[in-house]
Amino acid sequence: MQEIYFDNAATSFPKAPGVGEAMAMCIESCGGSAGRGAYSGAVSAGDAAMELRERLTEMFSAPAPECCILTPGATFGINMALKGFLRPGDRVVVSSVEHNAVMRPLERLRGEGVTVEAVRCSPDGEMDPGDLKKALETPARLVVMCHASNVCGTVLPAGEIGAICAERGVPFVLDAAQTAGHLPVNFKELRLSALIVPGHKGLLGPAGTGAALLSPEFARELLPLTEGGTGSRSDSFAQPPELPDKFEAGTANTAGIFGLLAAVKFLAGRTDAISAHERRLTERFLRGVSQIPGVRCPGADDPGARMPVFPVVFEDIDNGDAAARLETEFGILTRCGLQCAPAAHRTLGTFPGGAVRFSPGWATTEDEVDAALEATAIVAAGK
Repeated sequence: MQEIYFDNAATSFPKAPGVGEAMAMCIESCGGSAGRGAYSGAVSAGDAAMELRERLTEMFSAPAPECCILTPGATFGINMALKGFLRPGDRVVVSSVEHNAVMRPLERLRGEGVTVEAVRCSPDGEMDPGDLKKALETPARLVVMCHASNVCGTVLPAGEIGAICAERGVPFVLDAAQTAGHLPVNFKELRLSALIVPGHKGLLGPAGTGAALLSPEFARELLPLTEGGTGSRSDSFAQPPELPDKFEAGTANTAGIFGLLAAVKFLAGRTDAISAHERRLTERFLRGVSQIPGVRCPGADDPGARMPVFPVVFEDIDNGDAAARLETEFGILTRCGLQCAPAAHRTLGTFPGGAVRFSPGWATTEDEVDAALEATAIVAAGK
């Protein structure tokens, strides 16, 4: 039985062509670490890291390559932004559909005296910018929100959010875990202070990679999450203040950098085509699932207002049993449960049961979407 992968919201598969080869070359032939030597392998690693910064900066219209901090993933970048910026007594505003990558760090910070307020989204995951304006009538130190829900795919109005934050002088951190590589994300146009992206989702790179793109002003106020060796200012115990060294202590994931660089190169000039393809898949899936008795799929009705992320709730059978049947009988690989986002499920009305999440990607075909829909209809009917 052929397997059909529908878990791209967790991690993309397959990866971009050339990713595995680039990582293997690094492991088998490079033998160096960026900033830790002047021999060819170390120079090659440093050049790859610099090119990756430059390409990500260009892709997201971010301020400068040195402001592109390479991270082990989006969760690290979010922790870096929250724990490095917020202090006891500060107030932070989030949406009610955030992932635990935002909510868990904030839960710890709440215990240290930070106030957290969530702007309530609709049962479809949509947010009214007017509600954010009301929330910011009380002074806030920071606004942190996802660009799109990892549960239902609904896209939040990041442009309007950024404009509201800029008008009030509040830094805006955007978690683009579900949109980077899928939609155009423009740092300057969205008036961002920080943009957090994973390497292993829409950017089609390996796990354990990502970036935090920062404005110079935000970077100056941000305390490092980790400190240690950087290959620079080795005569001092103090963490270097220069970027990116201020936030990149320790030996980097060099193979991951080579792999993500290969993925970003592949994406160059292809993002619009991938986005259009995924839009067609979204329209096809939503049209089909709406005709299946015994299931519902929360999220925005407009295919243009959501990513290809579909939480299917089976009304007459257990979601876990449904996911198991989809895999064992039809080869459909999904993600069942709460998807590390209980806040989103409470908003959507799917807590605590969760949902069976289908998330096609760049390599998914229309025939595979049809196969998933047919399997879902059989399972929902209890056949």
